[in-house]
Amino acid sequence: MPSRWNRFYREQLAGDQELKALVEQELASLRIGAQIARLRQEEGLTQTRLAARAGMPSSKISAIENAPQNLEVSTLVRIARAANRKLRISFAR
Repeated sequence: MPSRWNRFYREQLAGDQELKALVEQELASLRIGAQIARLRQEEGLTQTRLAARAGMPSSKISAIENAPQNLEVSTLVRIARAANRKLRISFAR
């Protein structure tokens, strides 16, 4: 059974398409950060080591993992390469 909060949240999103778009955008950003944290851990890397391999400060890796904003594709490519991965971007419906 959904909680009162979940019902309220769904009702708010259903009635406000702008809010829904903002929430979906934030959730997508958080998923990117979580994916980077997960791949870093799978490779056995600390934030500091991944940052060094990617040629950026560890504070940037931390910020991306925790609250990514305005990420550039080039940054994601550097992180992917530093973690021995390839970056794949797709458009979905």
